[in-house]
Amino acid sequence: MENIYEFLLSLQKQGIPAMTVTVVEKTGDGPVEVGKKMVVGENLTAIGTVGGGALEFFAREKCKELIKSRTNLLERYLLNEGKVLPDTTTLPMACGGIATLFYEYVGAKEYVYVFGAGHVGQALVAVLKTMPFHVSVIDDRQEVIAVFKGADLLYPMPFVEFIEKQGIKPGSFVVVCTPSHHYDYHVINKILELKLKPKYVGMLCSAKKLNEYLAKTYEAFGHDVDLSNFYSPVGLDLGGGTPAEIAISIVSEILAVSHDKTTNQHMRETTHGVPRYW
Repeated sequence: MENIYEFLLSLQKQGIPAMTVTVVEKTGDGPVEVGKKMVVGENLTAIGTVGGGALEFFAREKCKELIKSRTNLLERYLLNEGKVLPDTTTLPMACGGIATLFYEYVGAKEYVYVFGAGHVGQALVAVLKTMPFHVSVIDDRQEVIAVFKGADLLYPMPFVEFIEKQGIKPGSFVVVCTPSHHYDYHVINKILELKLKPKYVGMLCSAKKLNEYLAKTYEAFGHDVDLSNFYSPVGLDLGGGTPAEIAISIVSEILAVSHDKTTNQHMRETTHGVPRYW
């Protein structure tokens, strides 16, 4: 039988965030013991227990909220319907005791999808994995996937097929650096077509290619299409043109967007001959 830690490790390997819920204090009567633990995944799979009944039901519902916000919480519960105590949530139980649960988020700080496993993609992942980011790399070229290092998940499949079958997490970060601008356009347009909601979509390209992409996008989706989360040319304006320098520029931009910083100069703001599209 799978134990709670094996279950948690399995979720982590799949890139599924989770909450651990631990009973850290108990007074009075109730079906709960200090040290009892439960794990609830974002996909609503769960293992373990914190006592059952209304307490466990409420804890599972609370996990859904906390996974979305990626936050921890310490909360006290009165297991006595109809009574009220300060700083305590009353649950519909008759035991009469008080239980305190600690909810701990276990998952990546951000989820990043890298479309393209070439030189920039490899350099990018090398930098991203120095931080608590979960990184998926997608490329249908078997020869580059076979030697790629550092990603949490590798998907040897066509770019658009990945989006259609696997999807993209809301609030995630997408970097498009495929071997062809033809594929780049398909990736970004599929995200728009399916109305997916990443926080950031960055595309590696020149001003000329960007103008071509914008013309095609406006033709397909209209001039009211929301490109506020689209960053191209991708990265902060740091200078340098090697894969490693480009990677640092892109990761710096991801960090700036992740932390809602607005004072940095983005490459999309410095490219001459490209209309403001955001």
